[in-house]
Amino acid sequence: MARIRKFSSYQNLERPYTRISKYTKKNFVRGGFPHMKISRFDMGDVGRKFDLTLRLNVTRSMNIRHNSLEAARMTSNRLLEKVVGKEYHFRLKVYPFHVLRENPLASGAGADRMSTGMSAAYGKAISCAARLFNGQTLFELRVNKPHLKTAREALERAAKKVPCGCKIVTIDNTVKVAN
Repeated sequence: MARIRKFSSYQNLERPYTRISKYTKKNFVRGGFPHMKISRFDMGDVGRKFDLTLRLNVTRSMNIRHNSLEAARMTSNRLLEKVVGKEYHFRLKVYPFHVLRENPLASGAGADRMSTGMSAAYGKAISCAARLFNGQTLFELRVNKPHLKTAREALERAAKKVPCGCKIVTIDNTVKVAN
């Protein structure tokens, strides 16, 4: 099985290259959108009101791959289901739209017969990533006050699975704003 290319080659936010050709057939990414591992975006009790909202915000602008987002979602959701039960609402706030491409070049004996070099170097779609900017919310978790410690632990576990620094912001929903 082919290994995933190091993420350092994709993590910087560059302007996404869109293929523009004088031939209309070549104006799109061939092969379609690659398979995405994220299975759910909303978990827990979606319709209920909760006391607290916790947000996991990124502290650096970068691309984050779909498999990293899924790993963070799974580890947080597992802890929440085990400790809190269904008394929470956990949401992934980003969608990996950005298609990552690769122009595979072989090296070693016989490589000159296989690769085409830099002609037609647009690349094949290999994965997808979410484009995040500094301060953007990655995960949002709503819980009641008795479960605050568990909620913070769940978001800290998610932050360890993501390749950038993160900050947890807590918002109290019970405070009334005076006019």
